[in-house]
Amino acid sequence: LLPTFSSLPSEYSNTESSEDAGKQEIGRMSDEDEFHFYDTRQSFSDGVASPELKRRSKLPEPVEKERSVSLWSMIKDNVGKDLTRVCLPVYFNEPLSSLQKCFEELEYSYLLDRAYECGLTGNGLMRILYVAAFAVSGYASTDSRPCKPFNPLLGETYEADYPEKGIRFFSEKVSHHPMAMACHCEGKGWKFWGDSNLKSKFWGQSIQVDPSGILTLEFDDGETFQWSKVTTTINNLIIGRVYCHHHGTMNISGNKKYSCKLMFKEQSFLERNPRQVQGFVKDADGTKVASLMGKWDESMYCVVSDDASKLSSHISHQSAGATLLWKKNEPPADPTRYNLSSFAITLNELTPGLKEKLPPTDSRLRPDQRHLENGEYEKANSEKLRLETRQRMARNMQESGWKPRWFQRDSEHGT
Repeated sequence: LLPTFSSLPSEYSNTESSEDAGKQEIGRMSDEDEFHFYDTRQSFSDGVASPELKRRSKLPEPVEKERSVSLWSMIKDNVGKDLTRVCLPVYFNEPLSSLQKCFEELEYSYLLDRAYECGLTGNGLMRILYVAAFAVSGYASTDSRPCKPFNPLLGETYEADYPEKGIRFFSEKVSHHPMAMACHCEGKGWKFWGDSNLKSKFWGQSIQVDPSGILTLEFDDGETFQWSKVTTTINNLIIGRVYCHHHGTMNISGNKKYSCKLMFKEQSFLERNPRQVQGFVKDADGTKVASLMGKWDESMYCVVSDDASKLSSHISHQSAGATLLWKKNEPPADPTRYNLSSFAITLNELTPGLKEKLPPTDSRLRPDQRHLENGEYEKANSEKLRLETRQRMARNMQESGWKPRWFQRDSEHGT
């Protein structure tokens, strides 16, 4: 039998400071045990959802009263450090893993469906405009999300089958140090894949997150686009309301006629119109043929013109000829304290019959994450510490030649 997260040893669940615990655990775990836990090849089905499936619209009512914990007391000794390596209590987490967060960025996958259809009709310009809108839409879910997702264990996976969206998704944590994840998604006429390696630095009042990795979108007709994410900064960690903003330049390159450049404007205290995104599309000759504008937490518009002089950075969604490309979905009727979107609320759900079809490495089966979702905070924290102790084996496994089961490194392209 394949072990589940709950079957992992728990002798060292009360400490996270001793690496000796991890070493002793390694000694008790046989090569065969390790192989079975991480070899999930026989565990995946061709489909895990039904088109008639009704997904949940809210999280379970919490069992316990939420505990108030000072973030500053936990991270004050880590100024200037990479916080991806800092262990925090479960009270600062939301009930999702980083693998599930990768899938959450595909909430607006219909934009890629539209992009595919535009290409079929020969409208390559509208195709890249929808691709650009999709690249921005992935940031919408970060608005007012004060808690961090769970760090996956090495070899942890997440798969999702959403027939109502026409997409299937799979992701895996492929490296522990540096922490890296890979994902793959198939939709209606397109495939999307990428890798993510986040580096974060704590600067006292803020955290800066710098992502590395390349996202690739390939349509069935052979056209491909690639881009990388921009920097994210989380502010007011000590005093005030916590908020994040995304800033930097995103270049979307294609293998055919068009390319796109998007600028995520950096937010300041004096900014009256924050969270702006502006950009433009150029053809193969370098001529501007369209402008984009909007906000990453609201909507994106475009203006198309044969006259490049009409595509200045001063145009807005109220300009003549502006077309709506994407608009953020309405929040759920019963908002959670985590401010999850309606789509995010479904990501950790164990629908009827799903548990039996999932591999033991799936994020939905993490006991700490499940306890947190149920509002069982003490149990969640205990399980989180236990799994983090278990995770100390990961470095040793990597050094012993462990390899991901579902992805392989492309050394030529650095992905």
